[in-house]
Amino acid sequence: MMDIKRALPWWLKIGLKLMLSRLPVSYTGWRRLGIFKHGAMERPDYAFDVFKQHFTHAAVLPSARGLSCLELGPGDSLFGALIARAHGAGKTYLVDSGDYACRNIAPYLDMMRYLADKGLVIDQVDTALGVQDLLRSQGGIYLVDGLDSIKQIPTASVDFIWSQAVLEHIRRKDFVETMGELRRVINDTGVCSHRVDLQDHLDNALYNLRFRRTLWESEWMARSGFYTNRIRYREMLRIFEEAGFRVSVEHVDRWDALPTPRESLDCEFRDLDEQDLLVAGFNVALQPC
Repeated sequence: MMDIKRALPWWLKIGLKLMLSRLPVSYTGWRRLGIFKHGAMERPDYAFDVFKQHFTHAAVLPSARGLSCLELGPGDSLFGALIARAHGAGKTYLVDSGDYACRNIAPYLDMMRYLADKGLVIDQVDTALGVQDLLRSQGGIYLVDGLDSIKQIPTASVDFIWSQAVLEHIRRKDFVETMGELRRVINDTGVCSHRVDLQDHLDNALYNLRFRRTLWESEWMARSGFYTNRIRYREMLRIFEEAGFRVSVEHVDRWDALPTPRESLDCEFRDLDEQDLLVAGFNVALQPC
């Protein structure tokens, strides 16, 4: 399946995803086929490494002991709550734009065994519990209404926020308000760590910049499985700052040359500075000013 997907041209991927997204098939069904899938967070090793990398970036936090955490965009699993709990967190909000998480208990038991093998043992739980009960027993709170869910979280109540290739998927119309809400919920000594992927999520290039904004931001495009908000590197850093964060860029990935010809880009992006367009992704830590 993956080899076939890699061989398809970007324009055909768009057409197929637009068509498939309108079929009466649940997200769970598409996930089983490997078509619409939110990252690799259902793998214990991957989810664990993601948490550790982000927590390392938040080095000003002495430990997770007793902290309140927020994972933005947990995707196909709720492992983040278990991993944070194993590091001592008291509460973990998991906020997504829909109810995508696997409800089969087996992967979560695998995650617990993975943690135990690393000497990280979470609270004893009844393995007959369902996923929701297991999550609750570890201080996890799963919220699935995106920005509206963040608005439910009390002001200055979170110590640590992390996300992995999620910020680029937040609708452009909601992005500034979302960053403002994250600034509201994090306390003055808290830290956010984000990995942002600025590639097009079609062919790892800049094909998403070929479209005029009115078309790209239409509902039928934005809900078809390949949407990114197209906010470029410098603009995103500026939004972070205007939301009230002190910005520390940890790492930047750049292409050696533009992967998509400048002349094929929409006029909104065609005249952007090349050094901005060459940024394929970056890691950033944010602290309240």
